[in-house]
Amino acid sequence: MLPQKKPQYELLGVQNPENEQFIKFIQFDHLDIKGIIFLISPLGTCILLQILGFSYLIQFISTVLHISIITIIFATCILDQILKHDDGNKEMKKIALSIEEGAEGFFKAQYGTIFNLSLIFALLIFLVYWQKGSGELEKDEIPVGGLIIGLLEGGSFLFGAFCSGFAGFAGMWVSIKANSRVASAARTCYNKAIQLSFRGGYFAAVINIALAIFGISVLFLVIYFYCYITITDQQKLNEQIDKIPLLLIGYGFGASFVAMFAQLGGGIYTKAADVGADLIGKIENDIPEDDPRNPAVIADLVGDNVGDCAGQSADLFESITAEILSAMILGATLTHEANLHINYKVTFMLFPLVVHCLDIISSTIGMYFVRTQPGIPTKYIEDPLCIMKKGYRIAMIIGFFGFFFICHHCLNPLQHKDAWLYFGMCGLIGIIVSYLFIEVTQYYTDYHYEPVKRIAQASKTGHATNIIAGLSVGMESTGIPILIISIGVLGAYYLGEQSGIKNHQGELIGGLFGTAIATMGMFCTGVYILSMAAFGPIADNAGGIVEMSGCDEQVRQITDRLDAVGNVTKANAKGYSVGSASLASFLLFRAFIDEVNFLSPTKKILDIDITQPEIFISGLIGACTVFVFSSWALRAVGNAAQDVIKEVRRQFRENEGILQGTTQPNYKQCVEIVTKAGLREMIKPGLLSVLTPLILGITLRAINVVRMQELLPAKAICAFLMFSTCTGILQALFLNNAGGAWDNSKKYVETGELGGKGSETHKAAVTGDTVGDPCKDTAGPSIHILIKLYSTITIVMVPLFVD
Repeated sequence: MLPQKKPQYELLGVQNPENEQFIKFIQFDHLDIKGIIFLISPLGTCILLQILGFSYLIQFISTVLHISIITIIFATCILDQILKHDDGNKEMKKIALSIEEGAEGFFKAQYGTIFNLSLIFALLIFLVYWQKGSGELEKDEIPVGGLIIGLLEGGSFLFGAFCSGFAGFAGMWVSIKANSRVASAARTCYNKAIQLSFRGGYFAAVINIALAIFGISVLFLVIYFYCYITITDQQKLNEQIDKIPLLLIGYGFGASFVAMFAQLGGGIYTKAADVGADLIGKIENDIPEDDPRNPAVIADLVGDNVGDCAGQSADLFESITAEILSAMILGATLTHEANLHINYKVTFMLFPLVVHCLDIISSTIGMYFVRTQPGIPTKYIEDPLCIMKKGYRIAMIIGFFGFFFICHHCLNPLQHKDAWLYFGMCGLIGIIVSYLFIEVTQYYTDYHYEPVKRIAQASKTGHATNIIAGLSVGMESTGIPILIISIGVLGAYYLGEQSGIKNHQGELIGGLFGTAIATMGMFCTGVYILSMAAFGPIADNAGGIVEMSGCDEQVRQITDRLDAVGNVTKANAKGYSVGSASLASFLLFRAFIDEVNFLSPTKKILDIDITQPEIFISGLIGACTVFVFSSWALRAVGNAAQDVIKEVRRQFRENEGILQGTTQPNYKQCVEIVTKAGLREMIKPGLLSVLTPLILGITLRAINVVRMQELLPAKAICAFLMFSTCTGILQALFLNNAGGAWDNSKKYVETGELGGKGSETHKAAVTGDTVGDPCKDTAGPSIHILIKLYSTITIVMVPLFVD
């Protein structure tokens, strides 16, 4: 029997169209301009929706969606302010145009390939769910059969892929527009230069957060309205509303899928060009960095945009998306098992979106505190990191108090009056973890501290001792972060249990949600930290433009100072990303088990016995893939760098006027080489990351035809996820910190220490830097994505693993 058709106003969630206030509010002609502005504000919209009789859920998520739209508009205004600044002299504009053409050319080719791969996987997702059939996938009155859920998962995958691609494009585009303006500003005002760099980074970061909130909110509303139309009983709808987050995971998979190929392709491009330019320029021919005589210099500058900006932005977007979705799933599971009221289901589920709205507000306020004395410093250049940390402290203070405020309003069920306080302390643990991660990363990668100086000292005795010292620092740097994560997870779990929330059996179930809240706490100043990360490549590009355009030494000193700090902020953001990725992967692992239990009608995963050979072997394969993936990523950079080196040597050999400065090199040839290499080499490690869990699951399902053990494929995938996540965290920490330490040991020598530029010590430090480049900018960041991609793809493809 077909459900009874509902009136049009009910389809929109309006409960009482006869309401006198409803009639009054739809007559807008009596409103003045102040009233209209109030109505379109988030608060006014929420009040209007309440007056119109919309459900609490619609009021809540519409307000969050409203904030994301306003944020995008505000970010556009910031971008407009950046574009109004002078973009430099004729030579600066010419160099910037070459960088822009190279970056946009690679972006179009790269994302064309990614788009085609995305369509194939969207079709695969649809077929997997369609093949399962509606009878196997419908559960507890949720009206999503095989065809519908296939369309939802495939469509959300494509939507997530699109948003991730757009986030990458926005990050790259603002960088190629801001770099020449920062270079121009460095000639007249240090304050203006640092503000332009930071606000360019802010635009890239805040667009990431706003797009994640916008995409998840829109998909949630679409699925909710579909359920509202097809479920006639409001009580049944309220009972099943906590299943909606499980249907959103395709969005996270789409974001991870695009981010993986974007980070790989961009990382291979940028580091192949960087390694080739440094080895031939600094070591073989003693010419400085970003020297216009180097044929690979434009390719190097383009790489900063397609790797450190576009790739990193897509990476950050998928990190935020995965963290939001995992926390939403755990919040929904908690409220379902505790049988909380519908309003608390809404607030617990959507709490992650509210935290990121707080993040936007606190970080935006902090942005306005990034300033120093105007003009050109005559004696002392204030440390850019100290300038940015002023704003970070402001953002952290606002985030701290704001987090407890929203915990009190969103996580305060009547049955458990102190729960919000314990959850607030979980968030405080997350804030502390993020701060400690940044400090520890800075200790191991900043040349003001002993580990980097140790590598620089080792460079005095040769290239090999530099490499040995760098490997030592990278391995050592994994210890403290793992202790921080361990203490943070345990502390948040225990505090979550203290909330007192129990299931039907009387068991405490708030622990896992406490770890989710800690992850949220890490992100309450996320926009600001990510702004500092995006600051780096903009400053790096500005320094290259200043060098190539022949500006005064004083201008170069300013951009060099910004660039050196940019290396530290990028390293800090990588450490922050590893910390958040580890917690998010822990949550996604639990979400995978929830999804298996949801789709398995009679059998549940209650424990996993790793002594079973199939499960143990799956774990080993998971750990192994992290190393194989890293190997292929590093090899890709090495192969492409060899082509660049051969081309640069050829140009120097065949045209002696290049080194003499009388002839301009052929920059386009190197750009073409790394473009082709980036597109070609990203496919192999990218497909390894996507196909390995699928092939493993299908193989184990075939084995289980003989073994006949309950949920064996799903349990084996759990082991795969556990081992790969643990290995990936350690590998990412090692590669990121070793690469950052090698890079800044070179910067330390270039400040004039230990012989300065051109010395044998400097050449050894350059060798270490070139070894570290693909570690910290290609393989390391890609592993952040890898461990979350494994989680999202296995959740989406659960029907393959459930008998």
